[in-house]
Amino acid sequence: MKKIQIYIENKPYLVDEGLTILEACKVCGFNIPSLCTFKKGECSLASCRVCLVHVEGERRLVPSCAYPIRDGMKISISDPKAVIARRTSVELLLSNHHYNCQACRKNGQCELLEVARRVGARPEQYVGEKTITTLDELAPALVRDTSKCILCGRCVEACKNAQGIGILGFENRGFNTIVSPAQNRSFNNVPCIQCGQCTLVCPTGALMEHSEIEKLDKAFQEGKYVIVQTAPAVRAALAEEFGEPIGTNATGKMVAALKRLGFYRVFDTNFGADLTIVEEATEFIQRVVSHRPGPMITSCSPGWINYIEYYYPELIDHLSSCKSPHEMMGAIIKSYYAEKHNIDRSQICVVSIMPCVAKKFEKERSQNAVDGIADVDVVLTTRELAQLIKRSGIMWKKLPNEEFDDDLIGKYSGAGVIFGVTGGVMEAALRTAYHMLTNQEMEPIEFTPCRGLEGIKEASLTINGSRYNVAMCSGMKNAKVILEQIKNGTCEYDFVEVMGCPGGCVNGGGQPYVTPLFLPNEDDNILETYVAKRANVLYEEDKNKAIRRSHLNPDIIELYKSYLGEYGSPKAHKLLHTSYNKNRDKYPD
Repeated sequence: MKKIQIYIENKPYLVDEGLTILEACKVCGFNIPSLCTFKKGECSLASCRVCLVHVEGERRLVPSCAYPIRDGMKISISDPKAVIARRTSVELLLSNHHYNCQACRKNGQCELLEVARRVGARPEQYVGEKTITTLDELAPALVRDTSKCILCGRCVEACKNAQGIGILGFENRGFNTIVSPAQNRSFNNVPCIQCGQCTLVCPTGALMEHSEIEKLDKAFQEGKYVIVQTAPAVRAALAEEFGEPIGTNATGKMVAALKRLGFYRVFDTNFGADLTIVEEATEFIQRVVSHRPGPMITSCSPGWINYIEYYYPELIDHLSSCKSPHEMMGAIIKSYYAEKHNIDRSQICVVSIMPCVAKKFEKERSQNAVDGIADVDVVLTTRELAQLIKRSGIMWKKLPNEEFDDDLIGKYSGAGVIFGVTGGVMEAALRTAYHMLTNQEMEPIEFTPCRGLEGIKEASLTINGSRYNVAMCSGMKNAKVILEQIKNGTCEYDFVEVMGCPGGCVNGGGQPYVTPLFLPNEDDNILETYVAKRANVLYEEDKNKAIRRSHLNPDIIELYKSYLGEYGSPKAHKLLHTSYNKNRDKYPD
């Protein structure tokens, strides 16, 4: 990359050509405040005007997020006019903002208030009429509150860039402008997949997950058997909420915290992941043997399921009929576990701690119930679990490392752990499918072509002389590429893994916010590396597990031996499999 010389506050710096002023200044040790920019390529037309700087030779102040550097450019961040302009921009944003900070769940992580502090914004400098508020709480997963929206456009760019959908946009003009789905509709009435990627980039509390902490409190008050399970990706990110570096494994402290919160049992959803693998691998082999049109596509990601139902319903027959791991886990807790312990299944409350916002919708699907009783009752995000721990006064750094409960369904394999990262489901499934087809174990156990954070990955594996082509993709923008191939008859894959969020569950919409403004001790390129750091947590745990193949999990073996019978048995189908909506025109079904 060609280097050019620029001057910041009259001091020379050599930087890469092609950067914006904002990016170049950060490289040189200057952090200019900005609210419309989240990461490179995701700036909504320099809309917030909070990053204005003075450039010698320019008649007006320029937005540093959208202004490219040039050789010899002289930049002043502390120019008096620039300082006043940045402060004024923030004060104008605050003038249309709803001040209920104490009740806002973004309190402590609100970028607007932090930037206001940094620029010295004065409270109520501009007082007057406020834009009419829309509070949308109808959808099970997402809440939209326009009274807190600052029109930065980050969510618009995230929905468009990460998912290729573009559900959100700017509605109306001037003072009446809001960010919303078309015609200011509710998330409940548009084909939003509820992935929650918009919540990760929103700088305020305008977009949040629908909290279910009160549902949990009620279950405890009613004296139910409240059983909790945690998804693999949660352990890879929870510690961030308590000041630990990104990439810290939180398994032991997470379990200790959950036990102190009073749950009847603390289980790992990885058992459900192992269960998913043996059923899904069985289904894949049955499809191949019966020569059903391929490819088979995984069904673990509820955001992805929403997407195919809305946008490609004609391809639904390609989906695996397996429920997602936490739904399978819930079904087994309310059947096998309840029967073995002589517990009335109606008195069990299953709580899932998930990295995913869309799981809140998934549990409401009528197909995810057995004999009229839902598999899962409450879904909390990683962020909500952190809120629960903090509310209870638990001191994170003083927690010991404890183990999950080992009670019928407590054991899990390394294959279940890697479900949380893109490619992990496929790698885990291939470990077991290989065994089912050859009665031998795949060596080496790591199928590295599945690994990596590329949007689309391809691999091939030869088993018993037959070649199987597989693909892994994350983010609906990438899934669309493969779906179009299937639709056009040009797809050559036999098995496809799809995850709704870019990078997989470790980057789910319910994970802790990764905002450089509040992460002063992290690397400058943290927005490009945090997913890999979280993924590494899961790969390391898989590596250190004694059992790394789902079909070798002793609790899975005993479950089938004493309760379910064979893989894919009628009883297994009743409890562990689901169906989808080919004619979905409303939300939820």
